[in-house]
Amino acid sequence: MQISVLMFNQDDPKKCTAAKLVRFGLAKKITSLRSKTALLHPFSSKTLLNSEKTIFRSITAVDCSWNKAEEMFQKKYSGIPRKLPPLLAGNPVNYSKINKLTTVEALASAAFILGNEELCSDLLAKFNWGHTFLELNENLLKDYQNAQSEDDVSSIITEYGYKKE
Repeated sequence: MQISVLMFNQDDPKKCTAAKLVRFGLAKKITSLRSKTALLHPFSSKTLLNSEKTIFRSITAVDCSWNKAEEMFQKKYSGIPRKLPPLLAGNPVNYSKINKLTTVEALASAAFILGNEELCSDLLAKFNWGHTFLELNENLLKDYQNAQSEDDVSSIITEYGYKKE
């Protein structure tokens, strides 16, 4: 599955996980989206589900500052918008905060949920804290991968004690 990043260069380039993925050839920097991409959109009404994986040819993340996320996601993008279910950040800046993921954490989560655990590991392997993200979320990611519906995701969220957004 192809990994793409729509980059807005709003963060420190030295800490930008998307830029590092592009440098290592693990993601492609793009300027426009394809129609058959899973667009990771934190404000989408629909959650990314493994049962939909056949409709996606790629996963695309919008790399922007969390401080500007609401503004950036008010824009209209092509693609199929999907939000990730609640996950804990493993990165040093937002460690253990719910849904404050870096671009690589979001992309890796999407790959895992869609059944590509190897791609998930490959993406996270470029970061010395990548294993931490997987350790924090391993059981959750497996449960989300097995979820077949929004109701299943809601049940998982309740089971883990997270609040439904």
